Amino acid sequence: MLDLWRHRTLTRSSMACGISRLGEAARLARGTIGRWPGQCAFCRSWCRGPLCPACETLHPLDDGPRCALCALRLPAGGLAPRCGRCAAHPPPLSRCVAAMDYAFPWDRLLLALKFGERLELAPLLAARLSHAVARALEDAGNAGDSGNAGHPDEGAPDLIVPVPLSIERLRERGYNQAHEIARRLALPAAERQSRLCAATLLRVRHTGQQAQLPLDERRRNLRGAFAVVKPVRGLRVALVDDVMTSGATLHEAAIALRRAGAADVQAWVAARTP
Repeated sequence: MLDLWRHRTLTRSSMACGISRLGEAARLARGTIGRWPGQCAFCRSWCRGPLCPACETLHPLDDGPRCALCALRLPAGGLAPRCGRCAAHPPPLSRCVAAMDYAFPWDRLLLALKFGERLELAPLLAARLSHAVARALEDAGNAGDSGNAGHPDEGAPDLIVPVPLSIERLRERGYNQAHEIARRLALPAAERQSRLCAATLLRVRHTGQQAQLPLDERRRNLRGAFAVVKPVRGLRVALVDDVMTSGATLHEAAIALRRAGAADVQAWVAARTP
């Protein structure tokens, strides 16, 4: 009996020691991996960041004017915050933020993340989206009352919800690219702390690939595809996705959230199809 007790004690001690060493190794890796050189996501030259200085200069942050409700690019110098289509038929989103157009060379990175298991590209896309969101939240604060001018709380959400995949698609792909981007977002400090909640929204019905359908059939394809399984009543929600084309996926998800009582639903996407 004494030998058994000693064996269990030694086993637990060894496991605790092993876990401690793994933790130390992980902390050491996090502290040193950023110092190692990598390759530019575009030109593949050696650099210390996701993009080399030349590609950073060639592809600067996108601060051009976009429709506040669908993120389509607007003419420079225009006064209207919305495009004509959204002014005539407002979508079920209070705001839509896009970091870039879905065009060369960003489309290649997004495809590589989505279909090529290039998860190392998610931080770069998340950083670009974080900049666009921070700018949008600042604009929302400036549009509020003078006491809160420029304050990020004016439009900050309570929940950040990545657009879910169906179980079948998740099993096939092994990961959700929207979640990989969402969990790496770096938002400005605010009193309202936005929290990532990937289990709020589920895709309860497997649907065909949206990209293979005509635009007018995409909404019918997604009807009833989403279900809200966590409380959202009275909360502000930000949906995160990699690409927005027709908006059918985001609109259907927003409708489900609003029916569940969400006070506000906005969309944050890495790229918007022109």
